[in-house]
Amino acid sequence: MKSVEQAEDLMAFERRLTESISCLQPAANRWRMILLVVSVLLAAGAWSWLNDPNTQKVSFYLSLWNHPFFTIVCITFIALFFAGIHRRVVAPSIIADRCRTVLTEYNMSCEDTGKLILKRKQSDRV
Repeated sequence: MKSVEQAEDLMAFERRLTESISCLQPAANRWRMILLVVSVLLAAGAWSWLNDPNTQKVSFYLSLWNHPFFTIVCITFIALFFAGIHRRVVAPSIIADRCRTVLTEYNMSCEDTGKLILKRKQSDRV
């Protein structure tokens, strides 16, 4: 291959990688906001649940029954993690890390945004 063709291929790959990662950012930001809101609601519900004097006097299940807000938010929080929110929040980072792993064989790396970083070969370093 000619060096011009190689440069064009690298630029096309970089554009596609940058586009892929930037397309994942809005969804990841939405999932981050959902996780933040549910976490704050869970903390508020836990605070009210733990500060209730009846919590220590009744059984665990009755205590949860007496605090439906905390129970519902807790179930929602657990369901979000079973649905994979922890992977969706960091999806752009996962793609960038996997690309870095593959690109190391070609003496390249990439930033979190998808921009390629060309590295010198080991024999070129003095």
